[in-house]
Amino acid sequence: QVQLVESGGGLVQAGGSLRLSCAASGRTFSDYAMGWFRRPPGKERDFVVAISQSGSGRYYADSVKGRFTISRDNAKKTVYLQMNSLKPEDTAIYYCAASISYLQTTTDGYPYWGQGTQVTVSS
Repeated sequence: QVQLVESGGGLVQAGGSLRLSCAASGRTFSDYAMGWFRRPPGKERDFVVAISQSGSGRYYADSVKGRFTISRDNAKKTVYLQMNSLKPEDTAIYYCAASISYLQTTTDGYPYWGQGTQVTVSS
């Protein structure tokens, strides 16, 4: 198993930036592909981005392509989400997730989840 803890959320003005972190503990971090999802107010949890076990593969949702960047540091057992040019519609609870499978884009593909961190973008 792997345990995940997100951090870095907060309140930011539109056009601003935030960097989220997700620290893992437990089994070997490099065994897991990692994903970020988000749940906007009153909506379902949606896929944002995924990164492969080595970090060489990435897949972004169209809504964040060009604005968000995912990266990972396997030595630190941490995955990051750099969010730039934030928009009010990016307001959501952001969750990181871990999967043995490669670049999953649905919640069903991830058996391990963090508790989430709130990101609020004001207009």
